[in-house]
Amino acid sequence: MSDGKYDDLLETTISSYTVFDGKVFKTVVKKVKLSDGSVAGREIVLHNGGACVLAVDDDLNCYMVRQFRSPFEEILLEVPAGKIEPGEDPRECAVRELHEEAGLLADEIIDLGSEIVSPGYDSEIIWLYAARGLHQVGSKPDEGEILNCEIISLKELVAMADSGKIRDSKTQLCIYKTIRRLGLEQL
Repeated sequence: MSDGKYDDLLETTISSYTVFDGKVFKTVVKKVKLSDGSVAGREIVLHNGGACVLAVDDDLNCYMVRQFRSPFEEILLEVPAGKIEPGEDPRECAVRELHEEAGLLADEIIDLGSEIVSPGYDSEIIWLYAARGLHQVGSKPDEGEILNCEIISLKELVAMADSGKIRDSKTQLCIYKTIRRLGLEQL
């Protein structure tokens, strides 16, 4: 993993124990040895990761979801997204979430790369996708998931992301990367 150039930044795990092992994530506490010989602690959230998808129709309208997010006690506007199940391919997760949350299937799923959510304490990686060639098939939200699907123009989404009305980072990144991938920088 290292070519030696940054070895002074490496840490070695001395010990690790699980504090919590839940349905969505696991937390561990590690004791690490730093390259200068000192010892430090690390609290880490281990997560399977997720996938999200910005569905864009031929008129450049996008299918978004609005749902209550308990950590912030507010309703957020986001791209359809969800947790990757153990052994599931990120692209398959994005296709599944697009169907479940927006009621759509797509002819084309475009890989936009991935993002590391919060590397200081969280192992979550979110894979980003865009979807084109949309077909309405009816939504099937997960049990305990209540959301509204809304159709908003890509141009309006850019303005909302730029102004801070869209605060979710995966949604912002998915919007901006989709624009670049589709060659729509003029929006």
